[in-house]
Amino acid sequence: MIDFPIVDTHVHLLDNTKFKYSWASGAPKLARDWSVADLTASAKPYEIESIVFVEVDVDMPQYLEEGEWVQAMADGDKRLKGCVACLPMEKGAMLEPEMARLAKLKVMRGVRRLIQNQPDPEFTLRPDFLAAVKLLPKYNLSFDICIFHHQLPNTLEFVRRCPEVSFVLDHIAKPGIKAGLMEPWKQHMREMAALPNVVCKLSGVTTEADHANWTRDQLRPYIDHVIDCFGFNRIMYGGDWPVSELAGKYTDWLEVLDWATAGCTPEEKRKLFRDNGIKAYRLAA
Repeated sequence: MIDFPIVDTHVHLLDNTKFKYSWASGAPKLARDWSVADLTASAKPYEIESIVFVEVDVDMPQYLEEGEWVQAMADGDKRLKGCVACLPMEKGAMLEPEMARLAKLKVMRGVRRLIQNQPDPEFTLRPDFLAAVKLLPKYNLSFDICIFHHQLPNTLEFVRRCPEVSFVLDHIAKPGIKAGLMEPWKQHMREMAALPNVVCKLSGVTTEADHANWTRDQLRPYIDHVIDCFGFNRIMYGGDWPVSELAGKYTDWLEVLDWATAGCTPEEKRKLFRDNGIKAYRLAA
């Protein structure tokens, strides 16, 4: 049992009265509003100290409004300390005024542009995309990478071309857990961990397995490999809630990760479930 308040670095909040989420039509279980109060109830008996909101792929062009909506929520709830907003980085340097607008929000910590659903394997290697990403350090923003495992080779090249940018790899790069695939994901993760400007979220793992039949023993090799590659200074807990509800309760993933790290020191556990998230997203600022 985790006996200290945790930091959840990957939370999605939805408001269907303000925003449109076309993707939700394919996931009817998620097609409702999800609030911080819902998260608090789902996490019991665990206490969540701080939350990082991660963009929810709102329909274009509502991404700026989503960021400002998160700031309004953060103004009324001290637990909401960070936001990773959406920006269409493929627009290139012309996107800078919008990036500057978001960066002025106190809650803003990073940017994400979903890569997993892009049909072009060269999406992140386009000159305009790279130009936009290279602007992020100017505004003290990181970039969250959300991909499927087969996109790792080009993603590695993308990160190598942006050595000044701080990257957060979401959902351990979504390996093929349901199919039992380990390679070449394992090798690619070793290569990713060799890049010093990348940290990795242990998040979104149960949803890559069979939603109804996964076991903690099935997930364990993937968890162990990420910890082995990145070490306890460069990993952090993410609930991926409410997407995680597709494969179980909020506490299911939390308890699997607690079990998988049972042999670790109290300091290592605090790094994973609290301290590294605060550091990566500068939540103490």
